[in-house]
Amino acid sequence: MGGGEVYCDTCGLAPVGAVAAGAEELLSPPTGMTSAARHGDSRGSAGSRGSGRSSASARSASSRSSSSRRSVSGRLSRSLAGAGSSRSVSVRSSGAGTGPSGRSRLGAGLVSVPEVPRPDPSTAVLENPEVPERKRFCSRSDCGAPVGRARGDRPGRTEGFCTKCGHPYSFVPKLRAGDVVHGQYEVAGCLAHGGLGWVYLAVDRAVADRWVVLKGLLDTGDQDAMEAAISERRFLAEIEHSNIVRIYNFVEHLDQRTGSLDGYIVMEYVGGKSLKEIANERRRPDGRRDPLPVEQACAYGIEALEALGHLHSRNLLYCDFKVDNAIQQQDQLKLIDMGAVRRMDDEESAIYGTVGYQAPEVAELGPSVASDLYTVARTLAVLTFDFQGYTNVFVDSLPNPEHIEVFQRYESFYRLLVRATDPDPGRRFASAQEMADQLTGVLREVVALQTGRPRPQLSTLFGPETRVPDTRLYEDTPDAEVSRLGSRPLPRRGFALRRRRATAAEGLTEAGAPVPVAEGPELAAAGSGGPGAGGLGAPGAGSGAPGAGGFGAPGAGGFGTGGPGAGKAVAGVPAAGTAGAVPAGASGSRAAGGGAGVPGTGVPGGGAVTAGTGAPGSWAAGGAEGGAGGGVSVLGTTATHVGGVGVPGPRQAPVAAQAPAAAAFPVPLRTAAAGPGPLDVRDTALALPVPLVDASDPNAGFLTGLLASAPADLLGALGAAPADSAELRLRELRARLELGELALAARTLAELEATYPDDWRVVWARGIASLATGDDEIAALSFDAIYDAFPGEPAPKLALALCAEILGQLDNAAEYYRLVWITDPGFVSAAFGLARVQLAAGDRAAAVRTLESVPESSIHYTAARVAAVRARLRDRSPQEELLADLGAASDQVEALRRFGLDPERQERLATEVLGAALDWVLSGSRGADPGRSSLLGSQLDERGLRFGLERSYRVLARLAQRGEERIELVERANRFRPRTWV
Repeated sequence: MGGGEVYCDTCGLAPVGAVAAGAEELLSPPTGMTSAARHGDSRGSAGSRGSGRSSASARSASSRSSSSRRSVSGRLSRSLAGAGSSRSVSVRSSGAGTGPSGRSRLGAGLVSVPEVPRPDPSTAVLENPEVPERKRFCSRSDCGAPVGRARGDRPGRTEGFCTKCGHPYSFVPKLRAGDVVHGQYEVAGCLAHGGLGWVYLAVDRAVADRWVVLKGLLDTGDQDAMEAAISERRFLAEIEHSNIVRIYNFVEHLDQRTGSLDGYIVMEYVGGKSLKEIANERRRPDGRRDPLPVEQACAYGIEALEALGHLHSRNLLYCDFKVDNAIQQQDQLKLIDMGAVRRMDDEESAIYGTVGYQAPEVAELGPSVASDLYTVARTLAVLTFDFQGYTNVFVDSLPNPEHIEVFQRYESFYRLLVRATDPDPGRRFASAQEMADQLTGVLREVVALQTGRPRPQLSTLFGPETRVPDTRLYEDTPDAEVSRLGSRPLPRRGFALRRRRATAAEGLTEAGAPVPVAEGPELAAAGSGGPGAGGLGAPGAGSGAPGAGGFGAPGAGGFGTGGPGAGKAVAGVPAAGTAGAVPAGASGSRAAGGGAGVPGTGVPGGGAVTAGTGAPGSWAAGGAEGGAGGGVSVLGTTATHVGGVGVPGPRQAPVAAQAPAAAAFPVPLRTAAAGPGPLDVRDTALALPVPLVDASDPNAGFLTGLLASAPADLLGALGAAPADSAELRLRELRARLELGELALAARTLAELEATYPDDWRVVWARGIASLATGDDEIAALSFDAIYDAFPGEPAPKLALALCAEILGQLDNAAEYYRLVWITDPGFVSAAFGLARVQLAAGDRAAAVRTLESVPESSIHYTAARVAAVRARLRDRSPQEELLADLGAASDQVEALRRFGLDPERQERLATEVLGAALDWVLSGSRGADPGRSSLLGSQLDERGLRFGLERSYRVLARLAQRGEERIELVERANRFRPRTWV
């Protein structure tokens, strides 16, 4: 980083062909004093407290960095227009943000950070302690001119006077090895030099010869520096925290050379490496510095926020967090160099900070909790990417995320940095604990993405999913034919019709055998005979009757020679005057000019039917119930499947050997709905997680007892609330949305926005209400603002995924659903949403993988596996390569049977698998699979699959509750039964 001297003042990047100083080594500017706020004349106490909202002067002070808000907004809101995109969201603190979090070690148990062993302290002593010339500046706050610099071949002086203001300076260590300070601390040598003084290693001869650190003053002539040391002694001697260096004592020592009485702070020795050293040790093959992994930087940030939160709880501000001031020792991070710490209500002492890390408002308003959190975010940025120009061009802003790889890969991490470094302190995190919670959520997401293992957590802001509204994806269609090619009507001879109808409900012949299906000569003779002998069609409509239809005619559906007026058709060419194929209508409806259906068979009359070339034994219907329609295609020349939106269309069937045209029967087909069913947006929006009740709300206890109340009952109970409050209005708004009272809900929302314009819960409610009323863009902008505020929460991403899906942005929807699902499998709606989006995008295999990733411990496991089976087979052309999917679907059905799926759903799912397999076999698209010869206990050929379908339908008939349904299921079993004489 190197102070930014070699970077372009416009873009902040290094010159072409040059290696930036920051790329070679991470360097931090020295700590300096912010003089503008020295005497408190330009800042108020509110600026020091930090958790309150900034005043107009604060916004004015940061107006120069107003453009440092997110350079590119969220992917979803980028494509939306509207004034709502700049809506402000402030965070209401939970009131417990300063308490301990209970984290036990570096990494929060989510990531393993390499330990830094504790070195031998004596090896850390500098052999030649001196301050580099590039770090020598006048210590006067109103000067700061370079001092002690070389001139020609003559090296710079380590002691002297500033040539600009005449102030004396000295960079010579005051203590030497062997000196004893305060009769107790024997100096071993110099460890390092910092912005406020030299740091010495010493041995405490009075307490078990423990190693300690003495920190002296850089320039004893600087009164502000002396006051800082005294301040450090006064504030820090009582602080005890595992992430903060311990302060043992404050002593004075007479300098024999100058005669001055110098002060020293005695503190705990922390052996290890600073974050700057750790960062500089990571190198790429070309020698450039390799930024820290995001997960490791997040682990450091969480520990630092723990320490800052402890200071804030004691009314103290750290003011100067940066890579130099934190050391990792073994598996623990400690803050060191406490010289800039000050009380929140201090309006007199000097303020210290570092350019590139310090918040922009500190010069005018002074430090605050928000400015401390700003320094942590800036440190995270410096650690995770090559932050060129962070001390000048980007001194109070972030680079465009399109140019930073880590921002593109981890959007939540970027949004966290954006909020923590917002120019307006009131928009930043309200406490260190709140920022730590969100940073932990981001870390969980990052680790889940890297490892593929979920990292769920209990949210402190949102409750769990109330329900998963869309777990079926595909509609249950019990009346639909599971096979387009294999289903056929059962022909009956007239003299046995009544008897067979009487026994059809049992699925048996007079002798108790299954109902036979005619074939060969019997099939050719079916429908012929004298008057009154009914073929398949209207009972009693025999051949030769006026208006009676022969084969392919639109009259009564008998089979045989047609009488006067009968039409004829051949090989897919409809006869003149015939009714063409018609759309599917209600079961039992009749076509114009069509014959009556056979009672008890579920097969209506009418509709043109054609036959053509194809695989031997293949059957198809060319018509359906309902009005007249268009032409009829020839079986075997095109696939029978008609795809829905987003599903691949039919493919051309392979050319097969010419076979004799087989007669096709007028079979009614109600095919399953193409693609997933429609999404109920209002119901899905209301199923999103609900914000937890604010514990500080006056009605919190009252509302807790109403969680399970029905919406109508809840509205009546709310009238007994002890006082009006935001949570009361929010509960009323939700109840009205659930009842469909949209006008009253809109009025309640308007009142909430007028009274609580910056409450994030109101913004969330606005998003829910907008989805319920169809204002999808406003909903997306609202949820995007919540994502900005809480980048570590899954709920805003889930809501944004739903908005993106509704708006047709399938790529964004898939990404947000994936982020939620891979991080927390408790949000099962994310899995079903991701599968919906993947199916809509045509990625069937990915949808199946997503559904099958729902864990067995979930109550939605069965629904997900059923949906996965249907996703494999629904809306597929039988001429596709289905064998692998058929096998996998069969295995899933068997597994669901063992898992305890109810018998009716088992058999219905089995009929879908067997029906798809039968179509695949009849289409002639066989594939080689020596390892599989059966599906669900049925041979993988036409005869075996037909027997399997018959068996499943007879089981369903036994399970049916109504007689009509039982009859229909038995007839289906008979229609799929293979042709036999017994």
